[in-house]
Amino acid sequence: MSSRKREFIQRYYYQGDKMVKCSFCNNELPKGTGKMYVKVSGQILYFCSSKCEKNLLKLGRIPREQKWVNNAALKSTEKKQK
Repeated sequence: MSSRKREFIQRYYYQGDKMVKCSFCNNELPKGTGKMYVKVSGQILYFCSSKCEKNLLKLGRIPREQKWVNNAALKSTEKKQK
């Protein structure tokens, strides 16, 4: 296997011990759970539930406008801007 191909596999397929976050609600996903969605453009989206997946992809909703979404990350960025 060429080093270029190995680099690609490590970068895009191997998560190791790193916890990924849901692209919609920003919850951490334990290893082996959730769903990974890859767009044609190459963007990788992770979802913790079908609810998050449908809200983002099918319904086109914006996470910050939903009351049930964990807004902890959004609030911390707002505090930094002030």
